[in-house]
Amino acid sequence: MKLDELKSLLQRNNLWAKKGLGQNFLVDEKVFDMIIKAANLIKTDFVIEVGPGTGFLTERLIEKAGHVTAVEYDVNMVRLIKERFKGVKNLTIIHSDILRTKDYARPDDTVGRGLRAKRYKVVANIPYYITSPLIKHFLQSDCRPELMVLLVQKEVAEKICGISGKSLITIETQLFGKPEIVGNVPSSSFYPEPKVDSAILRINVYEKPLVSENQLSDFLRIVKFGFSQKRKKLSNTLGAGLHVKPSEMAEILRGADINPDLRPENLEIGDWKRLTEILTKMKK
Repeated sequence: MKLDELKSLLQRNNLWAKKGLGQNFLVDEKVFDMIIKAANLIKTDFVIEVGPGTGFLTERLIEKAGHVTAVEYDVNMVRLIKERFKGVKNLTIIHSDILRTKDYARPDDTVGRGLRAKRYKVVANIPYYITSPLIKHFLQSDCRPELMVLLVQKEVAEKICGISGKSLITIETQLFGKPEIVGNVPSSSFYPEPKVDSAILRINVYEKPLVSENQLSDFLRIVKFGFSQKRKKLSNTLGAGLHVKPSEMAEILRGADINPDLRPENLEIGDWKRLTEILTKMKK
């Protein structure tokens, strides 16, 4: 049983879950199986695992994938998994903050380090508090993954998929890929148990985002302004962010076929795209 194995492993190494790092270790065999199935791994896959912790998901990833790079922030966990997987040739362990990491080692990097347009997948049980920054870190990078499979808070997964209304992370994610929940995970599947349930979120990343690359930064900036005060009307929030009078912003919104009295959660990606195109032309 994974829970007994985990407790024994932690005890032998004088380690414990650190609340400040959001460490809740997965111990449910069925959930491990669901994650691996969702990742659809083959022997040529390069996988980035975020926060491998004690390595129970890692051992399954190295069995299925061609190479795994595990990025771990906790130095004590780095020591543990280096000892656990000593001699494993298709695993690279990096001690780093994933949000500050841009280069990842892989076996076929003959010229320096880094992804450089290489295809890869991200598979991880991540700390809840970095969910949004982590997704943006990968999807808004110069080299995006082809697939992300993340174990995240259920409420956040539903928000990303647009099931419980739209927020900034909904648009920021759906711009780059199609998110879906492939399984729900009760809090009892972890040690220690978190106070909330989780979900396995799979993001199938598009080859190209839904807006052109040259409009991407403007699109993201405008959406961010729009959601800065999500309870207010778009004409007010966008007007404040873009330094345009609300009355002028209302006319711009009408020109994009958007009701200026709407709130940001009422808009689809197509609406934001039309608005971006109009505002971009106005800058020229």
